[in-house]
Amino acid sequence: MFEFDPTRPKWHQIAEVVRRRIERGEYPARHLVSEVQLENEFGVTRTTVRKATAALREEGLITTTPGMGSFVSERAADQNSD
Repeated sequence: MFEFDPTRPKWHQIAEVVRRRIERGEYPARHLVSEVQLENEFGVTRTTVRKATAALREEGLITTTPGMGSFVSERAADQNSD
């Protein structure tokens, strides 16, 4: 299980992990960023995961479609292929 830094919010640390995965190409364009998967991987609540995905959405790294989920944006993937 992931070890959190107790001095920083968990949602912030989860957002950093997902951001790095996008930057490294582990999560390519249109990759589903599953809230359930992140909950299980990090052992946190849905609320914590939603704070992380909201931060990534504000950065333009993911887009969320109601009823479908959150996906890595084309723009984020394009920036990493330069």
